[in-house]
This record gives sequence, structure tokens and C-alpha cells, in this order.
Amino acid sequence: MRTLNIVLGDQMDRNSCLFQDFDKDNDAIWMAEANGENTQVKHHKHQIVMFLSAMRHFAREQKELGRTVFYHRLTADGREDSGKELGQLLEAQLNSQKPESVRVVRPGDKRVLKMLQSACSKFDLDLDILEDTHFFTTPKDFADHAKGRKSLRLEFFYRELRKRFNFLLDSDGEPLGGDWNYDQDNRQTFGKDGPEDVIESPRRFPPTDIVAEVQKLVAERYPDHPGKVDNFALPVTPEQAQELVEDFLEKRLKKFGDFQDAMWEGEFFLYHSRVSTALNIKLLHPEPLCRKVEEAYHKGSAPLNAVEGFIRQLLGWREYIRGIYWHSEEDYHQQNFLEHNEPLPEFFWTGKTDMRCLADVLKGVQENAYSHHIQRLMVTGLYCLLYGVRPSEFNDWHLATHCDAIDWVSTPNVIGMSQFADGGLLASKPYCASGNYINKMGNYCSNCRYDYKEAVGDEACPFTTLYWDFLRRHQDRLKGNTRLRLQLNNLKKKSSETLEEIEKTAKNLRS
Repeated sequence: MRTLNIVLGDQMDRNSCLFQDFDKDNDAIWMAEANGENTQVKHHKHQIVMFLSAMRHFAREQKELGRTVFYHRLTADGREDSGKELGQLLEAQLNSQKPESVRVVRPGDKRVLKMLQSACSKFDLDLDILEDTHFFTTPKDFADHAKGRKSLRLEFFYRELRKRFNFLLDSDGEPLGGDWNYDQDNRQTFGKDGPEDVIESPRRFPPTDIVAEVQKLVAERYPDHPGKVDNFALPVTPEQAQELVEDFLEKRLKKFGDFQDAMWEGEFFLYHSRVSTALNIKLLHPEPLCRKVEEAYHKGSAPLNAVEGFIRQLLGWREYIRGIYWHSEEDYHQQNFLEHNEPLPEFFWTGKTDMRCLADVLKGVQENAYSHHIQRLMVTGLYCLLYGVRPSEFNDWHLATHCDAIDWVSTPNVIGMSQFADGGLLASKPYCASGNYINKMGNYCSNCRYDYKEAVGDEACPFTTLYWDFLRRHQDRLKGNTRLRLQLNNLKKKSSETLEEIEKTAKNLRS
């Protein structure tokens, strides 16, 4: 064998650069379902079903193209593979096939990359790492952008990419509409009556023969993992993923911009595309998707704030987050600037809490392995920030429970954006807020036993209590942050007696 080409579970890319000079007679593909990748954190059943189903569909397609595929399957009883990690499985393959070289597209997890490199080194093989052409940029592009900068902010990187790839620009190279960013126009709320129209769930996909087979395997092998297998409905092929895109363009994009940050009880998807999972396992490529969304604006079927908001998420935020991941130090997972060390509350796994917002969001996570971005940042993430949860533990929960949570995207979002654990490398301030924010953006508070306006007493909203306690605990550490000046000044207006009551109530919540 000339080259063994490793295809990982998040690399279901038909146009992968691995295939540019693939020789059917001398090269082979290697894919493996590794038990360790499903149990490294306690992954939601939907995650496992999605990965294994997409991998098996991809492998079958590659075989039909006449390519040699070595594929290691998990079994329900685990007799053949119990305890085997991805690296161990690769070692066995290298020992059996003895290829001249081994290649892989850059993994989305530094841990996996190290594992593969270690396996290859035992056979005196260098692992050839190809840059992933699925993305707009490379880690080097981001490193070049970061060189000499005191801070790394999305907006500057985003503008560079808008110009480089010619998105939403006029003939003079200026942004359409006159502004680069319409984030201020992405914050409308539904008001007390809720969404005006009935919002259908995103396109769902009945099980293929492969999905049905995998569902049975996952139900038997991972019975104590979160979620159920029987309501799995995510795309596992490029064709299905494209149907999800069409659903978004036709039914959701028009209102996505206005209500991007809105929340409503029982509505888990609203106008969000839910294509992040398909993107992150490479069933979709971001550039044609962004071009389609841009085309919707030029055709008059979607407003600029919706189109720019969506493109900013993919061309801007997604590329920026990946850049941060590869640019950051190896210990980024363990960053803990605020020195938070509380364990993750048990109700994050069970959903059993009287806080209406958290109960609803956690129900959606349990059922769908999904919550939209404002629920992640300003409900689950906000609670953990205010409560003082150890950031790495919250990140593990997020990796375990959300289908689109691969290390490169989850860790910077959680450690940097949500928990401010990197001290400001990614975000310019902690995203801390009281229950008032949640009340403003949705209807959770109207049906909750807690009062979002109260910080002390039996009816005090835990978010509001913990918000003031967060500012109290960290005021010295954060006093130099100009973006928190107003909040810290409001803290100073509270009497010492009130602050003592808030501290006491916060301690009771944690106990």
C-alpha cells in the first residue's frame, strides 16, 4: 500500500483534499468507530447515532466508487473492541497493512491529532496533515492576522474575510447598506403574545437502513447516555443536508435576522437553520451555503439583517473560533481566569429544576441534542458563569450533549466566550446578566415561580441573585474592564446589608 488515508468521523467531505491524488490501485481509506470517542465524555445518543450513521453512509459510497475502505465497526456487545481507543485501532491497522505513508485532513480535536501522531510514530511513520479545504481559512491565515495585535476580536477578522471573499459588498468594495455588522438589528423580541405565525420544526429525516441499524446498536450499547434514539431526525448524507438548507431558505431565513436572539418556551428551533451539525461533520460546505443566502438578499426574498447575520455566523464567527482554537495554547481547555471550581449542578443532566428557562432549554437538549446560540450563551452558559462552575466541566457537558459540539468549536465558545475563562483573549467582557435579560428576550419568567426582579428571599430569581454575587465576588478582578463600568457602578449603589443578604442567598443556592 502506498498511502493510508484516515477519514475521521467529522470529515464526511466528498470533495476532501485527500482524494485529489487518490490512486485506487495503491491507496486506501481507513475509518474507525472507536468506543473511546463515544465515552470520552458521556455523549448524547443522537450524537453517536449521527456520527456512526454518517460514517457508514460515507464508507458505503466510497466503496461504490471503487475505493478500498478499511472500516472498523462497533458492535452492540463490545466484545471485539471494548476499551480500544482510536489510536490503538490505527496501530492495529498499520501493523496489518504496513503503508508507506499515512495522511489525514487536520482533525477538529487536538487530542485526536496527538493520538494519531503517536500511533504513526510507533511505526516510524510521519503523519502527513493536510489543511482542511472545507473552511474559508487556515490556522496560518489566523496566525498571520493575529501577529502584532494586542487583542483578537471577531469584527476585524470578519471584515477582512468579507473583502477577501467578496460577500455583501457594493461595486466600490464597501459593505451593502453602509454597515459591516447588523447585530443591533438581530435582537427583536416576540412581545407578550409570542411569535405571530406557526413555526414548523425544521425538516426531519426518517431513518435510512443504516440509521435504523445504528439506532439499535446505540440503544443497546449506551443505554445510560443522555437522550433517546427513536426521535433522531438529523441529516446524515449531503443530500439530506441540502434539504435542510432549502427548508431554512424557504421558511426561516426571512425572520432569522430579527429574532435571532429571541426565546420562547417550547420552541426549540424558532427561525434557526439547524445546519451547524451538517456543516461540522462536512456534509455541507460553508461557501456555497453563504452564496445561496446572499443570493436570497439580491432576489429580495430575505432582508439584509438576516442575510448578514447568517453570513457573519459562518464566514465570521465560525472561522474566528477555529482560528482561536489552533492559535491558543495547549492548556486552553483548562483556563480558569475567574478561578471557578463549583461542580456542574446535577440538574444539567436531569433537567429537574424550578427555573423555567433552564428547565425548558435542558428539555430541548435532552430531546434534540440542541439548543440555539442565545440559549447556550445566556441561559445554560450564563447560569454556569454566575454559579461559578469549573469551566472545563461545563465544556465537557456541552461536548457531551450538543450534536454540533466538536472540540474546535465548543472549547473556544465555552471557555472563552461563555465562561470568560481565558481572561479576555476571545471576548472583551464576561457575558453576565440578571434574570431581567431572560425576561426581556422571552416568556420564561411569566410562568416561573421565581421573580426575576428579586435578588433575595424565597422568590428571588437564582440568575438575579447570582448575578449580583458574581459582580461582588469579582469586582476587584474586573474593575479595569471598561465594558463592565456601568454594572460595577450599580453594584456600588447597593448597601452592605443588601450585599450580605445576596451573598447568603447565593451560598444557599450552591449548597
